[in-house]
Amino acid sequence: MIEPYFKDRDFTLYLGDTLEILNQFDDTKFDLIFVDPPYFLSSGGITCSSGKMVSVNKGEWDKSKGFDEDIMFIDSWLKACKKVLRENGSIWISGTLHVIYKVGYLLEKNSYDIINDIIWFKPNAPPNLSCKYFTHSHEIVLWARKSKKSSHTFNYKKMKIWNNPKDKLKNKDKQMRSVWSIPLIPKEEKEFGKHPTQKPLELLNRIISSSSNKGDWVLDPFVGSGTTGVVSSVLNRKFIGIDANKEYLDVAIKRFKDKRKKELLFSSEKKNHLMKFI
Repeated sequence: MIEPYFKDRDFTLYLGDTLEILNQFDDTKFDLIFVDPPYFLSSGGITCSSGKMVSVNKGEWDKSKGFDEDIMFIDSWLKACKKVLRENGSIWISGTLHVIYKVGYLLEKNSYDIINDIIWFKPNAPPNLSCKYFTHSHEIVLWARKSKKSSHTFNYKKMKIWNNPKDKLKNKDKQMRSVWSIPLIPKEEKEFGKHPTQKPLELLNRIISSSSNKGDWVLDPFVGSGTTGVVSSVLNRKFIGIDANKEYLDVAIKRFKDKRKKELLFSSEKKNHLMKFI
């Protein structure tokens, strides 16, 4: 087994090719997997960032190699993830229209059982500069269990009180819906650098809290700047992340070591309310 790039108790990062490293795990150990894969968005177009026109290109890792090769790539990491997922574990995969429908098809092809499609609505999404189509303001996050026979974890009661930290009785008997309004990452979450597709802490907070328990093993095979690992650490989960980019892993390490990560995850008004459910 390849040596970890970084390890601190239950937080471990590996540097290298995701498939090569996943294939070295010889048992099904993970209770929860979150995958933020390449979206194949880097096509030479433009986008808006901080009010400025910028290139949409994020790196070679995000460029499409054509339909057939993209399908083969997604299929390969879905198979590798299923191999290391516990029988009653579940997997979450984020994506835009550029990749998510391929992922959904291949989830079913690989006999996963799709539980939900979550709409992550971005209330502060950047504008569409081309003015030729509707502004992209959401991503889809698919949630699936290993098979139809799996007894996946869902912390239903915790989710029912999630949205109302000040007065949980007001939210009594209200089920959490599948449309989540979560802003893009705030400035304080970019303090040590950022990944071009970095996810907000609150998105992973909701995912990990809803579908895993304290002490569970969490995997992120394209970990980037480590949001999944930071949240797993605060929520007392055991975490392994993999990425091929040393620069992003160095950012993830800095974020993990930041003593303020708990405060960043939980705002002052709801921290005391939520911490008792961790």
